[in-house]
Formats: sequence, C-alpha cells, structure tokens
Amino acid sequence: MSQLRVAVDVGGTFTDVCIFDDDTKDMRVTKVPSTPSDPMVAVMNGVERGEIDLRDVTLFSHGTTVATNALITRQFPAAALVTTEGFRDVIEIRDGTKDDLWDAYNDVSGPYIRRRDRFEVPERIDYAGRIVTPLDEDAARRLAALIRKRGTRTIAVCFINSFANPAHELRMREILEEEIPDASITTSTEILPEIFEYERFNTAVSNAVLAPLVSGYVSRLGERLHEGGYDGDLLLLHSGGGSMTPRTVEKYPVRLAASGIAAGAISAKHIAQQCGYPNAVSLDMGGTSTDIALVADGELRVTKEWQVEYGHPIIFPSIEVLTIGAGGGSLAHIDIAGSLRNGPQSAGADPGPACYDTGGTQPTNTDANVVLGRLGTSLAGGAKQLDAARAAAAVTEVIAKPLGLELAEAAHAIVQVANANMADAVRLVSIRRGYDPRDFALLAFGGAGALHGADVARELGIPTVVVPPNPGVTSAMGCLLVDIRHDLSQMFTGLASQTDPDELEEAFTALETEASARLRHEGVAEENAVLQRQVSMRYRGQWRSLSVPIGSGPGSLEQAVESFHSQHEREFAYRNDATPVEIYQLQLTAVGTTPKPVFTPKQRTARRAPDPVETRDVYFGDTGWVATPVYDRDLLPAGTRLDGPAIINQLDSTTVVPPGTLAEIDEWLNIRIHLGEDQR
Repeated sequence: MSQLRVAVDVGGTFTDVCIFDDDTKDMRVTKVPSTPSDPMVAVMNGVERGEIDLRDVTLFSHGTTVATNALITRQFPAAALVTTEGFRDVIEIRDGTKDDLWDAYNDVSGPYIRRRDRFEVPERIDYAGRIVTPLDEDAARRLAALIRKRGTRTIAVCFINSFANPAHELRMREILEEEIPDASITTSTEILPEIFEYERFNTAVSNAVLAPLVSGYVSRLGERLHEGGYDGDLLLLHSGGGSMTPRTVEKYPVRLAASGIAAGAISAKHIAQQCGYPNAVSLDMGGTSTDIALVADGELRVTKEWQVEYGHPIIFPSIEVLTIGAGGGSLAHIDIAGSLRNGPQSAGADPGPACYDTGGTQPTNTDANVVLGRLGTSLAGGAKQLDAARAAAAVTEVIAKPLGLELAEAAHAIVQVANANMADAVRLVSIRRGYDPRDFALLAFGGAGALHGADVARELGIPTVVVPPNPGVTSAMGCLLVDIRHDLSQMFTGLASQTDPDELEEAFTALETEASARLRHEGVAEENAVLQRQVSMRYRGQWRSLSVPIGSGPGSLEQAVESFHSQHEREFAYRNDATPVEIYQLQLTAVGTTPKPVFTPKQRTARRAPDPVETRDVYFGDTGWVATPVYDRDLLPAGTRLDGPAIINQLDSTTVVPPGTLAEIDEWLNIRIHLGEDQR
C-alpha cells in the first residue's frame, strides 16, 4: 500500500496539489482551476485529477483562502458585539490612522459589525484587574434576549480591561449560552488577552464573524475526505507558519486569514536551506498577486500585527509577507495622466486574461508574456490553451495604440512595470529592514514567478535566482513542511531590573500548562512537544516593543535584556544600554512536531543540455527578438548547464533564462540562474 502525503493550496486562479510518496520518495504535482463559489469543489477535483486514493493518504494538509476571502468580500453571517458601556464605537473610532495619509477622500472601510448590532452592558474593571462596577446581570439577560429575538447567532464579547481580569467576559458568555444555546460566541479574553482595546476588539470580532463559515467549510471537507477513506486529521495551515486540526480551527478561525500566503514562505525557507543560502527573498507570483517574504540568517521574519483590510488589525503572530497586486492576471492600463500602470486590478480566473478566450478583453501580464514569446500556447500541461491573437489584440488596443508603441514594445513595457513594482516591494522587506538585497538569493516561484524572477533580480543586483522543481505548486509543498503550532501570550509589565525571576517563571509555567493541554487536545505526544519562550521588551517610555527569546535558568532575564539591546540596534540602528528596559508581555510558542517528507538529492549526471524541443522567437528588451531554444524541464537532469537565452517549460510554470546569464540544474533539481559576476 502506498503511503502518501498530500498538500492542497487554494489560490485565486488555480488550486495546487502536491503528492509525496513516502515509499518511493517521489513527488508529483497537479493543478486544477479554483472554484471561488465553493473552494471544496476544487480541492476534490485536485484529488481526482491527481489520481489519489484517499485510503493511501497518511497526511492531508491544506492551505485555504476561505477566511481571507470572507473578510475581503464580507460575506459572513450577521453578528453582534457586546461591550462595556461607553465603548460601543471602539472598532469604528480605530486608532486614527489612514492607509494613504494624503488622500482626504480615501476612507477606511467600516467595521465588520455595524453600529446597530453593537450593544453595551454596565460593567467596569480597571487596568489592574480590580472590579469597579460589577456586571449588571439583569441588563445582560435582557440584552441576550434581544439578540435572540433578532435571530443573531454569532456574537463577540469584548469588555474593556478584560485582559487584566476576564471574570465579567466569562460570565457574559455563560449568560449568552443560557439564553441562546445555539450561539457561536467569541470572547476577547480567550482569543487575545492583551492590552490595547482596539486591536483586541477587532481580532475578536474577526474571529467571531469567521467562526460559522470556516468551521462549516472545514467540517464539510473533513467529512468528504473521510468518506473517501482518509482516516487522519485534516491539518490546516495558519498564518504563524504552523498547522491546526479542525478542533482548534473551530475556536481560532481567524488564524486561517493568511493561511495560503504563509505556505510559500515556509517552502522558501526550506529550499534556501537546501541550497545553502542563509539569506533569501521569496517571490511567489501567482495569478492575482505576488507574495514576498524575507529569510534572514535562516529564519523567517514574524510580525505581531497585520490585516487583510487596512484598519482591521489581527494581532496573532504571522509570517511577515508583503502582498502586492502583481500577478499573471494583473491588468495593464493607462491612468488619467497617460502613464502605463500594472495592477492591482486583476482579471482573476473569471474572465481571465484575454488569451484565455473566456471573455477577458483587457491585457494582463500573461498576455504580454504570450506576445513576447516567453509563454507558449498552453498552460498546466495543455489544460488551458492560450490564444496569441487575442493577447496581441488586447495589448494593441489598450496599450500600444494609445501610447504610440509597437506591439512588442508595449508588451515589454507592461512586463517592465510589473517587474518594477515587484522590485520596489522587495526593497520594502529588505532595505527598509536594514538588509542589502545583493546579499540574498531570490527564490522565484508561483505560476508566474519564474517568468519574471531573473529580471527582478537584475534590477535589484541580486546575483542568483533559484527556481524550485515545481514552482507553480511550491506553496502547496509548504503545507507538508509545517508542524502543529500554537501561540500564547500574557501581559506582564514592569522594569526588567525589578522583576522577580520566580514570578516570571510562575507566569511562563502557567502558559506552558495551557500550551501542553492544547497540544494533547490535538493528539500530540509529549515527546513531540516543543515549548519556546519569548519576552516582549521596550525601552522605558517607548510605545512599541520587540520580542526576544528567553531561557528558563539563572541569568536568563539578563541575557534576554542584552538580546533586546542587540536586536534594537539591528532593527533601528540605535541602542542605549543606560536606559531602563521594560518587560511588556510574555509569549510562548507551542510546537507539536510532525513527520516531514525526506527529499533525496540527485546525482549530477550531465553538463551539456539536451536538444531543445523547439526554437521560437522571444523578445528581450536589450537584444530585441532572439531565436531561443525551448526545453522540457522533465528532460533536464541534475548537472545540466544552459547559457541564456533559454525557455524552460513544465506542467506548472515557465522559466525565462535571459541572454547573458547561466542556468544550471542542481542536485535538488532546482534551476539556479546566475547573473553577472556570479556565473560559475
């Protein structure tokens, strides 16, 4: 019997399936069109197309966009917010910031719960957790009856200062459960016991509105898999770079809001380590967007505050990924000033690029690459046929004629603008953080990443581009490389120099007890559990804080303070050892390790490239049209070397090797493109 590990990543245009066989150590991939109306249909279509017998599957891992799409489209059930008297408008007042400071007309979108669905109840706890005004239980019951009468079954309970004392929130939850037994209730204390009510309230509200949708989707998918013969847990990738079982997803669905984009970053870290690059930038370019992440010194950057929509923060640890509207389906257009723009609008899967011949008439990056000869006439192994004439017509009518350009010049200009947008985004995650991109490798993947990777790297001065063996499904592979993970936190304020180590240890022990219980609940054996402590610190008087690792032995707090000084200097080019350091928060990461696929390097058997499958004219900006050999990637063994220009085709992507570069197939079957002085 085969022992298969299956990972499915749902994207905006395609759903990618990665199948690893533990017995043969072989990996195979497939792609199917996404089905936005019901993503589960695409998942099961991928299982069918991949010829997967679910009885042979030992692990099924899934990265999903269900939560992300629900927040973007706001297609979730009616919900109510119950809060402290006087704090009804916290999630609408927000923090006063704007996405574009200079645009007076660009308002932040409204909260997920309308004002008429936000209710107040008398209660008050002060900053230290002391009860100032007891919860008015009679008012609470009248409010619960009103919510029941209105037919609302999704409720968030967010009381001011509940992070210091959760008693009133928990009692309000009990009253709601008594009055509305079938309600789905989220309390801010259980989701995020932290200070700053706006961020805490909004995270709890996001969790509440997603709970019915996400738990329903996960439940239906799990049932379908079990009906097919799969008897294990469905593992779902979450934003922090770990996975959760359906039992935990029911309580923390908001953690899936960045599920899909985290998978690509995880794969990038794994591939960079394989290739010996401690520093790498991942360029995951799909059909709708490009996700960019930074691996520095072998670790992915993690952020504590992020959002799907600006103004609606989610305060859970998440792999730091910058997403821009640059994908294969991004629309090229001319703005009101007569300048060429690219994205963020996208043709998506419907109607798709003009060359798909499914109703699209606006030119996209895919159409431009078809015009330039970089793409052939089919995608996904022939599943999608491309109409070059329609691509040329769209580029001509919308871009070439208005700008007075030749067809090839217009198509090349479209690609150049897309490359410039991606290069600027890489600068934001590297130079802005104090890193020089020239010290990094660029990992280009996604369905369109390998088309643009070398040009983006050249613009940034990056010497090497790595294209994984299956770039179009690399994100799906990331789902196979993650462990079960939970992130817990607790407020703990005070000067580090005055903190009692025993009190600190007691607080961490309490977090570890809860974390161990969560892992046991998900079936993680004790020997597979790993607990990692961190402490969030800041200079006295600062507003924001930095997290650093902390041990459990004598002197661990002093070592953490020194780590804080060093990290602050790295992050902000400033340190002041004479300024007192405050502890702000304790954080704990609980990891339940899971078996990973074991990849075997190949023996380098070739130096010279085999004969190309065809030769076609391809347009490059510096040299114009060039007769370019086209290779089948499946026929390129480890050790093969190619001088650019060259085009390398495969099922899930196309790689462009520009003139003046050298490409080689390494022992992991990655394509490494060396630019400039790095050719070797």
